[in-house]
Amino acid sequence: MTSDFFSLIFNLLLILLSAEFFTNGIEVFGKRLSLSQAVVGSVLAAIGTALPETILPMVAIFLHKGEAGDSIGIGAILGSPFMLATLAFLMIGTTVLISYILKRRKFRFDAEIPTLRRDLTFFLIMYTAGIFLPMLIKYHIIVAILLLIGYITYLYKTFKGGGDGILHEEKLYLEKIFKKILPVTKFKGLFSLIQVMIALAIMIKGAHGFVEALQHISFKFGFDPLLFALLIAPVATELPEKFNSVTWTFKGRDTLAMGNVTGAMVFQATFPVSIGIVFTDWSITGYALLSACLAIVAGLIILGEIQIRKRISPLTLIFSGSFYLIYAMLIMKTL
Repeated sequence: MTSDFFSLIFNLLLILLSAEFFTNGIEVFGKRLSLSQAVVGSVLAAIGTALPETILPMVAIFLHKGEAGDSIGIGAILGSPFMLATLAFLMIGTTVLISYILKRRKFRFDAEIPTLRRDLTFFLIMYTAGIFLPMLIKYHIIVAILLLIGYITYLYKTFKGGGDGILHEEKLYLEKIFKKILPVTKFKGLFSLIQVMIALAIMIKGAHGFVEALQHISFKFGFDPLLFALLIAPVATELPEKFNSVTWTFKGRDTLAMGNVTGAMVFQATFPVSIGIVFTDWSITGYALLSACLAIVAGLIILGEIQIRKRISPLTLIFSGSFYLIYAMLIMKTL
């Protein structure tokens, strides 16, 4: 038991440390390419940290064929947008609150509103279409193609839309560590990309170790394995996005923090969903449908506040976490 708790803490610290290296590397890389905060947060960081949990459903669908594989794949595909729309927003809002209590920042969220409006609008349209259109259209591949076209359109709009540049370029950590050994300064773009890839690999390893340790502890305490599969494991697969955003929020990079989550939401609502639509029966019912609906409602609330107040309150982000609690309580009542 002691070793499991040690492994849990160690892997959590590993994720936190690698998240710091990832955000540092991606900022420097984006600055070298003269990319805006919107592109760095919503595209580079979002896709980079979304890849691990995107691989999971593909492995389940293609390598573990049959009804069980399809069920695991569909659950993983739907779990990511739900966790991002609830717990990820909760962690960002809570980070603002903690920073305010520590007097590190004001109690407000200063992300680029046009970027967030674009991300959330694309997410809501694409995800709603991915969930409900297959119920109406016989040829599901049409929906899958529309989703992929939608994401390509999103990328075009994001790159074309511009936005504020990265204001604070930090010194690359690899440059600080190996400046006397390697020509990091001369090839800063290349080494920033190397740092990002190494940090991402460590994050994946840390997340896997975290899940394994948490699973061992849950079994030893008699925690229901089904409850673990439905509620806890998906949280761990989304740790990279959450901790990257926490790191950026603490530093006041709110556009990067929020774009990291909303950009991942758009990606998860298009590419993985299109895979599920084409290669499974894509039968979305019961608690799977409920999780999708709650993710859509959470997105609508935040987009509604943007439309009405032209800003997002940290309290609204914290409130979004209540949808996860509602979902958890409903599931526990059935177990």
